[in-house]
Amino acid sequence: MFKIYQKYLINNFLIKFLYICLIFISLSFILNILEEISFVKNLNINVWYPYFLTLLNLPITMFEIFPFIFLLSTQFLFFELFKKQEIDLLKKNGLSNLKIIKILFLLSIVMGVLSVGIYYNVASKLKFHYITLKNQLSNDNKYLAMVTDSGLWIKDEINENTIIIKSNLIQGNILYKTVINEFNKNFSLIRTIQSEKINIKNKDWKIYNPIITIDNISKEDLKMLQFKTNFDVEKINSLFSNISTLNLFNLFTLKKEYEAIGYSSDEILLQILKLFTVPLFYGILTILSSIIMFNSKRNSSLLFNIILGVIMSVLIYYMNFIFSSLANNGKLPIIVSIFFPLFILSIISVIGLVNINEK
Repeated sequence: MFKIYQKYLINNFLIKFLYICLIFISLSFILNILEEISFVKNLNINVWYPYFLTLLNLPITMFEIFPFIFLLSTQFLFFELFKKQEIDLLKKNGLSNLKIIKILFLLSIVMGVLSVGIYYNVASKLKFHYITLKNQLSNDNKYLAMVTDSGLWIKDEINENTIIIKSNLIQGNILYKTVINEFNKNFSLIRTIQSEKINIKNKDWKIYNPIITIDNISKEDLKMLQFKTNFDVEKINSLFSNISTLNLFNLFTLKKEYEAIGYSSDEILLQILKLFTVPLFYGILTILSSIIMFNSKRNSSLLFNIILGVIMSVLIYYMNFIFSSLANNGKLPIIVSIFFPLFILSIISVIGLVNINEK
């Protein structure tokens, strides 16, 4: 069972966390609703539709903000403890600064596990529906691409003709072992193109040594065929880049499918490692915020603490952003990009915990 002081600290932290969440939810809602209204302003849809889209997108947005909410919640908790001189009362009852930080650290770890195991899976599902609905409203809905166990599949439309493309392997700008079926508007087969190698660097694909079949008659007399599409390697990559719509199970499944067709799974692995380190990240930020509060003046203003929290949040965000970008560009190993920032924050936290009980 929890002791009274443990319940007191946990309840106060959760209340601060809830209040700050409500503030960020309000701000995020206002910003998102303006974007959605701008998106649908020329569409003939229900006036409440932008609000519905905003609510679908809001949970995953909050998940991305959670680390900084933990940081600010810790600051506000200690600000109140210092202001009411409750920290001194806790010390008189034998509770050291280190024990207080330990309670908050363990609470953050538990909340991190719950946020990844439950909250993220629900938020990613809502994000999936959000993306699906927006695609239905956009002009790109007729252009589709997906990865399955059998390879990469693409549906395209050119001059009222429907094109179904299936490729076994993609590496860089090249599709390998590809079959292209072209249908007219009545969905009658016009021709089939087979090739071992296709360059998709731009939307005018270069099909090398194509085998073209029309009315069951095949020809192999061309060395290279120019083929107009709505896809290039950049667009294909962008279609698979929104991995926030996938829960943990989907991420592992998609990683295997990408590897099966030779498509880079680095971004998926990066997302998986980020999710698994979320609880530790929350815990470290809570420790770091606690150390800063113990080392700051107890009579410092609320505004000073808010500004300090925002500055810390921005610095940590950009540090993570830079390391993630380097990993996505292949300039840094994924393991290093995830664990090096955590290592830096951990070292700073450990140094800050030295003599913390004397503060």
